Amino acid sequence: MGTTPDRTPGPTRYPRLCVSAASGGGGKTLLALGLARAARKAGLAVKPFKKGPDYIDAAWLGRAAGMAATNLDPFFLPPAALAALFARALNAVDAVDAAVTRDAAGAAAPDRAAQGRGRLGLVEGNRGLYDGLDAQGSCSTAGLARALACPVLLSLDATKMTRTAAALLAGLMDFEPGVRICGVVFNRVGSPRHETALRRAVEARLPLPVLGALPRLARNPLPERHMGIASSGAGLRAEADALLDALAQLVRDHVDVERVLEAAGNAPPLPGGETAPRDGSGDDGPRRTLAEELRPPPSSSAPGPHAPPSVADRPEQRVCPAPGGAPAGGVPAAPRPRIGYVRDAAFWFYYPENLAALEDAGAEPVPLALVDAPGAEDDVWETLDGLYLGGGFPEDFLPRLSGSPGLARLAALSRAGLPIYAECGGLLALSRGMERDGVFWPLAGALPLRAVWTARPQGLGYVEGEVMLPNPFLPVGLRVRAHEFHYSRCIREAGAPPAALALTRGTGMGRFSEGDGRARAGDGIVCGRTWGAYCHIFAPAVPCWAPNFVAAARARRAARALR
Repeated sequence: MGTTPDRTPGPTRYPRLCVSAASGGGGKTLLALGLARAARKAGLAVKPFKKGPDYIDAAWLGRAAGMAATNLDPFFLPPAALAALFARALNAVDAVDAAVTRDAAGAAAPDRAAQGRGRLGLVEGNRGLYDGLDAQGSCSTAGLARALACPVLLSLDATKMTRTAAALLAGLMDFEPGVRICGVVFNRVGSPRHETALRRAVEARLPLPVLGALPRLARNPLPERHMGIASSGAGLRAEADALLDALAQLVRDHVDVERVLEAAGNAPPLPGGETAPRDGSGDDGPRRTLAEELRPPPSSSAPGPHAPPSVADRPEQRVCPAPGGAPAGGVPAAPRPRIGYVRDAAFWFYYPENLAALEDAGAEPVPLALVDAPGAEDDVWETLDGLYLGGGFPEDFLPRLSGSPGLARLAALSRAGLPIYAECGGLLALSRGMERDGVFWPLAGALPLRAVWTARPQGLGYVEGEVMLPNPFLPVGLRVRAHEFHYSRCIREAGAPPAALALTRGTGMGRFSEGDGRARAGDGIVCGRTWGAYCHIFAPAVPCWAPNFVAAARARRAARALR
């Protein structure tokens, strides 16, 4: 064990593997991180993917692999679009393949990218393999694996278990057609004798290779929630690389990495074909935008005969008209408006696809900071035509955030009519302030609400709702899918506008009173041209958001030019 092959993996152009488990907490994150770092050190260009809405695991995967992770979410995209997004992301690896390999393998190691070692798409699932939104398993990791025709490597917690492990594996293998489990790695194995018993039980009953057995560790190296994310935003603490190297060594010592990579290389052709150009664009025309690449033909988005129905197959999520009935998409040949986005220690929850969508729509994304080196970008703020405030953990930086000169800029820009789109942490930054542990910290004051930090999540999971108020970003009446993850609640001030989103799923900002005396869940607040809400959107699933945002920023730029 512990070696990797020197030959090119399998016939597919998209070697890929999905790491899953029988339940949440089954060890899949530890296994996925160790495999990602081990494969990277072996010279492969590893492109990581995370199933579902997740910024934290994705940040760890990106650090382990040496390149940013892409989220794949069946709640937001139908199967054909998921396969297209996967192919697009893995195709883009070719441009950085050799550089990543040299950085990972070291100057003394051979340039294995030049030897044709190629790429590895490594997908980490979430929860248990078949766990979804309903009894039919909608939006499960199994459904994603089917959409990608992706072999599944199971991490199975074997605590106090021997022969029963074979029974569980038999059930997982036969539970749903179209899911190919290529092997199992036992986790939390107590001793060599325990490992031998597990292997014999599986080999006696199942045609499933046991590809490894990770020992029980004295402590969990990956604590919950922040999981080591620290003051460099999406970066990790200095000791994170040492931890990832240790996980890679653990995997090399206890997992047959060679056979794992063989399974990834023997994946069948990717659904939708494997003839797409490696740079994701055609040779006879302009580069296609992300939204154009992910827009499947109507017939291709239907689930397979054995697949449970997916909520992402509902048409209203993919139809997103621009204001005035104009089609969403297309980039006018006008000067690129500058849309700032705050990315620092407190605010770093951004899907790369959201920023790419803004760029595709014609904007120039400009990174900014509120708690890191405040005041260093004074001149940049004055040039903005729009502002995108993502989520993060601002509650952990309240003293620095409350004292940041950037808050006054936020308030002034909001009052002046700059288009501002704020999600979760960004919503809190725009509030009057936040109370934590009995202390109230004043913030920008651009929105008429106060936030209170809570020790437990107030909103966690998927969100569905209808846009109720006019705003520059999303048309009234649009049904939006999003997700939420917040350890706070907001208290609206008297006279604050009603909810911008009427929710049929999720918590949002709580219950709002209707005119007829009824109350319903709602999220979001609109003040002028500023939108703030707890929910996070995924731009490919809301294709009008970026064009509308850029159109509003372009109008702002034109108005400023006339002054």
